[in-house]
Order: sequence, then C-alpha cells, then structure tokens
Amino acid sequence: MLLAVAAGQSYTGAAHVAGRRSGEAVGHLVSRFNHDGVAAVEPRYGGGPPTVYSSAERDRILAEAQRSPDPVRDGTATWSLTTLQRSLRRAPDGLPRVSVFTIWRVLHEAGLTWQRDRSWCATGRVLRKRKSGTVTVTDPDTEPKKS
Repeated sequence: MLLAVAAGQSYTGAAHVAGRRSGEAVGHLVSRFNHDGVAAVEPRYGGGPPTVYSSAERDRILAEAQRSPDPVRDGTATWSLTTLQRSLRRAPDGLPRVSVFTIWRVLHEAGLTWQRDRSWCATGRVLRKRKSGTVTVTDPDTEPKKS
C-alpha cells in the first residue's frame, strides 16, 4: 500500500491494489509510516486482552510443566492442562489466577505439544533407541512444517 501511494495512487486506489476496501486504513498506515518510519510496517498488537504475564512468570509455568508430578501431592502421575493449572494456583510462588489457555499458549510457544501418552514433549525432538544407547533425534524441518 505504501509503494502504491508513493507511486502516486490515491489512498482508495492503493487499498484496492492491496486487496483492501478502505482508503482510511491506508491513510493511517501512511501517517504511521511518516511518524515511525519502517517500524510502522511491522505487525502490532491486534486486540484482545493485553498479556499480563512476564517472562519470569512464563518461565515458572515451563518449570512446573517440566517437573515430574508427585501422585500424592499433585493428585496425578501425568500433567494435563487442568492439573498444571491446579498445581500453579496452589503453589506459594505460583500464579493464583492463571488460565488453562495461558498455560497452553506458553507451552506451545516453547515448542511443546501434548502427546498421546499424556505427556508434553518438545516438538521436533524424539528419543530413539540405538545399539549404542538412547539418542535424541532432532527434525531440522520442524518450523517449516508448522507454517
């Protein structure tokens, strides 16, 4: 849209070239570009409630997920989102208002996925048995396969 405006098209014409309907959005983009420069082109916050958890709190969620659950204390032998939430809410250094969705999002951002054997595993990494012992095999195409 910026290139179309720079080439001399109107805001409405630039919007149509980019597959948009409104020239007003192009005007806002041009204004942001004039004020912020190239940073105006980078994606920004798109709505919804703001993120309230810091990196330290995300690290706390990951640390709890990587810990093996104690069947007596945690009431389970394997973590689920609900049991993780319960454990994080009960811990003295935990997160009393953490949601299941927040836990899920943090785990996925860290590259962990829920497996059929009721465990969380790093995506693209798997343990394989070899004659020499157990080795970790990493799939180099993990990120391209996700998109």
